[in-house]
Amino acid sequence: MKKTRAEKAGMIINGLLLLLITFITIYPFWHVLMYSISNSQAASSGGLFFIPRELDLLGYRMVLKQPQLYIAYWNTIARTGVGTLISVILTAMLAYPLSLPRLRGRRFLCIAIFFTMLFNGGMIPTYILINDLHMIDTFWALVLPNAMTAYNLFIMRNYFQSIPASLEESARIDGANPITILFRIVIPISTPTLAAVGMFYGVTNWNAYLDGVLYINSNSLQILQVYLRNLFSSAGSGAVLSGVQGISETSKVTEETLKMVTISISVIPILVIYPYIQKYYTTGITTGAVKG
Repeated sequence: MKKTRAEKAGMIINGLLLLLITFITIYPFWHVLMYSISNSQAASSGGLFFIPRELDLLGYRMVLKQPQLYIAYWNTIARTGVGTLISVILTAMLAYPLSLPRLRGRRFLCIAIFFTMLFNGGMIPTYILINDLHMIDTFWALVLPNAMTAYNLFIMRNYFQSIPASLEESARIDGANPITILFRIVIPISTPTLAAVGMFYGVTNWNAYLDGVLYINSNSLQILQVYLRNLFSSAGSGAVLSGVQGISETSKVTEETLKMVTISISVIPILVIYPYIQKYYTTGITTGAVKG
């Protein structure tokens, strides 16, 4: 059908708005990346960065010489991988029984879980609990305290409720127990929601900062976000500069460039993984949000 003049104008306006939103969303990442590969003296003049100014990778060479960066990177990767796996398994194991109408006390349990979305024990009681469990300065202090969230639990429970009850009934007739039904029937057909919830947990674990400050004291367990905080302080940036061999190199790079380099290094994994899982978001979240 031939479009009217008003429809053509509307499409043009919508296209321009979408381009503007896309630019606003992408440019901050692009600015950081272009700044990080620019010459420090040329970049210090400020302004917008659409292309690098006098391409220079000295900042990357300096940051990648720091042993603590690799320790923090490995701890964050391990925390994200192990934490996400534990979170998805625990969430699925609780969401499945809550999705079954025959579960006694289901309504009370759902209300009790929802209550935690509104109120929590607070920072000091939580710290005391972690200390009493002897998890201070251990890897598990980064993984277990926030292993499950009510929001993700309800998304997964609602998705499980959308699965036809006939599948479970057929498996029960064949002699399958609830654990078998969950891991061999329910989970294999719940890939969209598992991927979406897993991405939520993964991004949360990767970006987590406060627990690394509160519960971790040793440098061997330091996570990437805490390392970034230390680098962003003047003392941290000075330590990076002083740790590089040769005064001539340190005079060519600024602290701002080092910050941009470290930010770029820290966001690359998420930017690489996200496009492969994003396709599951719409299906997983919308299906899990319809039924209550």
